[in-house]
Amino acid sequence: MDPVLKIQATAELVAREFADFLLEKSQQNDRLTIALSGGSTPALLFDILSKDYRDRIDWDKLHFYWGDERCVPPDHEESNYKMTLDRFLLHVPVPQGNILRVLGEENPEMESLRYAEEIKENLDPGPIFDIMILGMGTDGHTASIFPHQMELLTANTLCAVAKHPESGQLRITLTGNVINSARNICFLVTGASKSEKVREIMNKQPAADSYPASHI
Repeated sequence: MDPVLKIQATAELVAREFADFLLEKSQQNDRLTIALSGGSTPALLFDILSKDYRDRIDWDKLHFYWGDERCVPPDHEESNYKMTLDRFLLHVPVPQGNILRVLGEENPEMESLRYAEEIKENLDPGPIFDIMILGMGTDGHTASIFPHQMELLTANTLCAVAKHPESGQLRITLTGNVINSARNICFLVTGASKSEKVREIMNKQPAADSYPASHI
């Protein structure tokens, strides 16, 4: 299926359009499994959901996972889980059992295996996420699949340990196969610095082959 590109004038409008999409899906389904993303646009989305959609969505239906996580404790300022908790999950009535975080404080290799098993146990066979939220970095990476680790796109594991190319920070990420199996894959990409890469990806230009995001 060819991707559908939707352009909005501001990052807030991008987030609000996705919030409306999430509301619609929640009304159409009895259960939704959602892989969350970190980053500035999801942070804005989380603010909007917690303020304007708190009483409009049946949160019992939603089950939250993470597409990637930094290998830091859950109270660390760089933790995707902490950002999501502070801006979103503490402010909406999501059952605690519906929040399945990556244990970034644990041994990365062991945690990537444990999280993969948790996904297998709770998702439809495949396993298949209902909604995969992704961002894209200025280098074309998505989740924590960076250009220097393109092999993670085709790894035969559900999760893998990735390394940030500049800081060397370890991260746990979903791999390409499980990302691509999602029923709905939603990239939230904002900022002029990323517009050229989006253009190259959408036009299927040769340069895009080196961007992990173009393979999703």
